[in-house]
Amino acid sequence: MSAATRMPAPATVATGFWADMARAARIVLLNGPGSVGKSSVAATLQAIAPRPLLHLSMDRFCEMLPDRFQDHADTFLFDTRQVGGQTETGVVTGAKGRALLAAMRRSVAALADAGFDLVVDDVWLDGEPADYAGLLRGHRVWRVGLTAPLAVLEERERDRDDRALGLARAQLPLVHRDVAYDLTIDTAGVTAEDVARRIAALAGLLAP
Repeated sequence: MSAATRMPAPATVATGFWADMARAARIVLLNGPGSVGKSSVAATLQAIAPRPLLHLSMDRFCEMLPDRFQDHADTFLFDTRQVGGQTETGVVTGAKGRALLAAMRRSVAALADAGFDLVVDDVWLDGEPADYAGLLRGHRVWRVGLTAPLAVLEERERDRDDRALGLARAQLPLVHRDVAYDLTIDTAGVTAEDVARRIAALAGLLAP
């Protein structure tokens, strides 16, 4: 059969949850300091939600940078100092770092516009809530603040090998400032599944 007379392939018919992709997406925005458990909660939400739930993470976007730009003035420069005898590590975000994080938020919007439900773990230090509000207008969005006492965060930080010591101390006083949440959860003394199930119930993520 020639190319000119080849029969078209039959149309693919979406079934199950894929048939409902045109509806407004459900989006859970997780905000909190480093080592509060955002990634674990997001992974657990993915595991318990019957519908496909995509996980976007600020850490994963930053990890796309080459190693030589992981601690760089143009992207994200780590500033570790002693404050009152305690280690505190701030992050100075350069122009390319701001552009990368803005692109992440626009990636969230693009996936939501395509009909995907999302859980996003982020650290809000520079006007991110207002940007998300504009980008995600028309979708169902839940803002969830995760927190824990500083002593708990620092213990978790010491137990990890992928975090600069002092990040939690620098971020905790800033990350929740002037943010209105639909739900705030203290992650100390509870499991990731406990937290995820509270969020899933709020956002209706357990419905098939």
